[in-house]
Amino acid sequence: MDNKAFYKLSYGVFLLGASADGRDNACITNTCIQVASNPTRIAIAVINTNFTCDLVKKAGRFAITLLDDTVSFDTIKFFGMQSGRNVDKFEYLTPSKDAWGMPYIDWSACAVLSAKVLEQTDLGSHTLFIAEVEDAKVLSPNGPLTYADYQNRLKPKPAAKPADKKPKAWRCKICGYVYEGENLPADFSCPLCGHGPEDFEPVY
Repeated sequence: MDNKAFYKLSYGVFLLGASADGRDNACITNTCIQVASNPTRIAIAVINTNFTCDLVKKAGRFAITLLDDTVSFDTIKFFGMQSGRNVDKFEYLTPSKDAWGMPYIDWSACAVLSAKVLEQTDLGSHTLFIAEVEDAKVLSPNGPLTYADYQNRLKPKPAAKPADKKPKAWRCKICGYVYEGENLPADFSCPLCGHGPEDFEPVY
């Protein structure tokens, strides 16, 4: 199966923020869609191993920032490629807060939605949350960053491998999972976060 086919789906790129037990955290997700109106409801899917997923379950709500097309890869890397279980992402960064205390960022963002969780379903690798939007705010006139644009323009291309070396393993740049072996299968998906070979880097 060619995982690149999924890049053609019309995803956005979002920052999911939640707060519980005195901890603020946020992670990157590419799954957020409106599924109903009057009342407005959205669906998001979050990797189960993400610390933010735990906080959403505890808080019963979240804020989701719609990142815009000016966002830097460094911002996505900071929030999406390290775990809140290991670092406090807001130790030196003060987030904005919605009316319910959920964190979001107001730079490189075109809008923010505040939502209350109504239902949740464990999908194995992810949890699907259905939530009612209780507030929404436009943050800038910029266009939203799409997942395809992230893959094609923003995400750095992998460095050429050394000609005289062969990898001994492959590490997922998203969650850190290590696949032992010289060759990573072309159809491999990370068992922790579900990302494909394009998000693995060689370990020499």
